[in-house]
Amino acid sequence: MKVRIAYLEEPPFYWTDSNQSVTGSDIELADVILRAIGVTSIEHQPTSFEELLPGVQEGRWDMNVPIFVTAERAKRVAFSTPVWALVDGFLLPSGNPSGLTSYSALAKQIDARLGVVAATVQIDAAKSAGVSEEQIVIFDGQNEALEALLSGKIDAYAATAVGNRALAGAESRFEAVAHEKSGDGKVPVGAFSCSKSNQALLQAVNEQLRKYLGSPDHRARMAKYGITNAEIDSVVAHGN
Repeated sequence: MKVRIAYLEEPPFYWTDSNQSVTGSDIELADVILRAIGVTSIEHQPTSFEELLPGVQEGRWDMNVPIFVTAERAKRVAFSTPVWALVDGFLLPSGNPSGLTSYSALAKQIDARLGVVAATVQIDAAKSAGVSEEQIVIFDGQNEALEALLSGKIDAYAATAVGNRALAGAESRFEAVAHEKSGDGKVPVGAFSCSKSNQALLQAVNEQLRKYLGSPDHRARMAKYGITNAEIDSVVAHGN
């Protein structure tokens, strides 16, 4: 049994390392789950964020790495049991010269520019907090956004706090700031996704995820990538 899974270049969740091997917390999770359900061959397909949903819908691959679950996305694909819950954050130039700590703080500085990857949930989150269209700069991928941040074309890059923490740890010219939880205390969750017609794969993945998520092996594997109990506990409670 072969499964093709699409991924992006967004460490620590998924990326291509210097040996051209595909790695990351969500890649490792996918490997564990898919092997457990009897998959003997796993093919990793690099793609862009904008192509994730149409690609799996059209059958170009079988499954996507976890992304945030939204009502709009759920109209197009079938999501698995959630595998993490993550708050947003900013990646900033070291020292945070503009004092940017949240979307609302950035919105108040009308000359500030926020970098985001096309089609990500951070775009709506920023707009909801008052960031204007003119302040938002959209990029095709993370690497382009990071280059713009280093060159001063943008003042902050919005992504998950965990991902930004990993980037700041690898590059001393960056620092990461995590945003506070929303007022209702809810944290957005992420999940694998398949075509709505691929219910057999989804059902098998979900059954194994419910057994595995929150286990000592799962927590140990995720900890290697900076994914802590804080990002896992709420989805474990949700799944059970």
